[in-house]
Amino acid sequence: MRIIVVGPGRAGRSVAGAANSSGHVITAVVGKSRDHAAPAAASLGGAAALGMADDLPPADLLIVATRDDAIAVVAAELAPRLGGAVGSAVHLSGLKSVSELAPLAAAGCRIGSFHPLQTLPSPEAGAARLSGSWVAVTAEEPLRRTLHELARSLGAHPFDLADGAKALYHAGAAAAANFPLLSLTMASDLFAAAGVPFVAARPLVEAVVANAFEMGPRPALTGPVARGDVGTVAAQLDAVAIAAPQWVAPFAATVLHLAGVAGRGDDFRLLLERWRPPQGEEGGA
Repeated sequence: MRIIVVGPGRAGRSVAGAANSSGHVITAVVGKSRDHAAPAAASLGGAAALGMADDLPPADLLIVATRDDAIAVVAAELAPRLGGAVGSAVHLSGLKSVSELAPLAAAGCRIGSFHPLQTLPSPEAGAARLSGSWVAVTAEEPLRRTLHELARSLGAHPFDLADGAKALYHAGAAAAANFPLLSLTMASDLFAAAGVPFVAARPLVEAVVANAFEMGPRPALTGPVARGDVGTVAAQLDAVAIAAPQWVAPFAATVLHLAGVAGRGDDFRLLLERWRPPQGEEGGA
């Protein structure tokens, strides 16, 4: 495919780099100015470096890789620059509706979205991580089929996402990517207070995550909450309150939710009432 990438940031360069390595041709990189686009263009086999005011060359696919709140503005700015030579356009947002690209649709493009469910910390690491990742595709045929083929060509796994389900999907992605880090930060602080290196938890964490994807997260629950061992959790809370009091309220709140998931809510309710923070106060660090 001949691809134009708009937005030479981490996401755009990650997808462009993976596409370039997979045999697609990046014909142009569009930035705020030609100078802004030049470094990314040079790294992608000599693609043209263009500014927002430049006419676009012929392409099969235009990828809008800007911030979410800029997609609609960029689409409106680019629509007069298409010249009827760009077949389809997508954005990379997992949250925003495909309708953000309406100006490009009015200019003759098929429109959709293509959201890699992956963290892209740098162009190089992002391009490498796309292989094996999953990609949410929102588009009607024939663009849907084209985007599925593009994802597979990158070594990724495409799946269909309804436009109306994007906010819920994005919430799930945020929970999967970030909420475990809160628990790991808590664990790191508690281990440090106990004189234990955080790295010691790595095999345990990796095994638990593997279990979650092999068995499902609910069947993978383990430990005193899943067993209904109230005495053990009480001892844990007492220790946390002494050594790391900033974490006692989040620890208790997490236990409460885990107990509900495990069907043990009644077992732990009285214990956790003791650790409930006063209304209006929040725990955490």
